[in-house]
Amino acid sequence: MKIFKKSLSLELISTAGGIFLILLGIVIAQRAGFLVRSVAKGFIPNDAIGTLLGFNMIKFLPMILSLAIFLAVLLTLTRWHRDSEMVIWFSAGLGLNQWVRPILSFALPVILIITLLSLLVMPWATQKAEEYRVQLKNRDELSSVSPGVFKESRNGDRIYFVESFDKLGFEVKNIFAQTTQHQKTGVIVAASGNREKDKNGDNFLVLEKGRRYESKLNSAEVSTTEFERYAIRIETKESAPEPNTTQGKSTQSLLTDNKSADKAELQWRLAIPISAFILVLLAIPLSFVDPRAGRSLNIMFALLIFIVYNNILSIFQAWITQDRISHIVGLWPVHLTFLALTFYLFYRRNHLLPLLPQWFKKRALSSTH
Repeated sequence: MKIFKKSLSLELISTAGGIFLILLGIVIAQRAGFLVRSVAKGFIPNDAIGTLLGFNMIKFLPMILSLAIFLAVLLTLTRWHRDSEMVIWFSAGLGLNQWVRPILSFALPVILIITLLSLLVMPWATQKAEEYRVQLKNRDELSSVSPGVFKESRNGDRIYFVESFDKLGFEVKNIFAQTTQHQKTGVIVAASGNREKDKNGDNFLVLEKGRRYESKLNSAEVSTTEFERYAIRIETKESAPEPNTTQGKSTQSLLTDNKSADKAELQWRLAIPISAFILVLLAIPLSFVDPRAGRSLNIMFALLIFIVYNNILSIFQAWITQDRISHIVGLWPVHLTFLALTFYLFYRRNHLLPLLPQWFKKRALSSTH
């Protein structure tokens, strides 16, 4: 029995670790691609990618861990079925129900981590991400300029280009700025410049030793002015702090609020570890491999179950928000349905177990001929 538990635990841990890294890489690539597209469209500055990506990954961690342990149990037991190791253990007197305890010993610590992430860490990360987005909106125009990239101002009357910044971002090299004011277009170029803040709090980009070219609309005349020092006022935009979204509220505040949206969010946070627990149990009977079927059939079916489970939870959450169902009922009908499916599959597999040793003997005899 000790050999059985040890070999199962080691394989579950190694499989779960590999699946977690694969899922994490997929999510990072997807979210990074989305953020890069947002930077290309000018929605966020490029130096915000790392911070926003970190907050996004924290928000996705509970679902990644839930899927990782579900697939780890499924793939491990599927391999044992396929390689006839399960038949050997069944022949030694181990029933299907005796697999529950060692698998839960592996899964419960991870489910505890999922619970802490869902109830405490995930709302914190959501709130911090929203606060950071507000800070990005309040940054001045020059802060959003990337070296070597043309950047248009918020109101569209200026275009900036800076070849390089110093490490602190206060000194700039080789600046190009185009402004449009009073039906006049001005182009300013300078070899260097720096940022300065006036006593009244206004920010300026001070250019040194440069030229200004100015022309009127629908006119070919261009005037040129050389300057030793030229100051451009950098516009800032003050954004009022946005109220905390439902996803960003702490679990403690959700417990005291009586809004339907808050009750639905609380139900969703509790549903993540509950669904992880049910899915781990469901993976035990679901891992049975029919030798006449394809090896990946049950894996595809399991992924379908995971997607359907979470989508139905999302639908019920929306219904709670819309007061179509009571928050007392909540998401429990979904959990109970999949729990009933788990018990049904356990019942079916337990009735098939007496046939497995006979099938194993027939398979062994056929392989010798």
